[in-house]
Amino acid sequence: MDETAPDLTERARKLFAGPVEFLKSAPGLEFLPGADVPEIAFAGRSNVGKSSLLNAITGRNKLARTSNTPGRTQELNFFDVGNPLTLRLVDMPGYGFAEAPRDMVKRWRFLVNDYLRGRQVLKRAVVLIDSRHGVKPVDHEIMNMLDAAAVGYRLVLTKADKIKATDLDKVRAATEAEARKRPAAFPQLIATSSEKGMGIAEVRAAVLEDALS
Repeated sequence: MDETAPDLTERARKLFAGPVEFLKSAPGLEFLPGADVPEIAFAGRSNVGKSSLLNAITGRNKLARTSNTPGRTQELNFFDVGNPLTLRLVDMPGYGFAEAPRDMVKRWRFLVNDYLRGRQVLKRAVVLIDSRHGVKPVDHEIMNMLDAAAVGYRLVLTKADKIKATDLDKVRAATEAEARKRPAAFPQLIATSSEKGMGIAEVRAAVLEDALS
């Protein structure tokens, strides 16, 4: 990191306190926006708290839609950050839900895989893991896709306020052990709570650092 952590954290705070706007949804690669700024993609199984985390990072209540219905995000959703435009956040379709038709799940998988493999401005992915459950088999699939596509990614624990501190420590250790096995994963992870604000500043700083790298 070229800057000290406090400087980067403050730059990230100011960036996300400024303009953050929904740009477009892309149901296929032909609908992607121009590859003109760095992109940071967020992935996670359904109900992991992805929309809540995106809202917390950007300080907006309704930037990303939250829903109790698994799999509501069915396309790649792009959000412009900064004026002048500095980076884009990409909300990727949730995975691991049983309610969606199989052909729809297959279509989403192709979309995500094609995006990961072919997007030159994609700087990093952020894979969200529910602190209450740890890494599940469906999480291995997205990690395998990222490893195969040689896209570096960070693991972020969500809903860290929902479990005891001792249990969180165990989940953190197990998740970091999984990250060490993965060629494209960062070894350190961030534990977050969208409700309590825990780890949000760290995620903002990590997003900015990755976008500028």
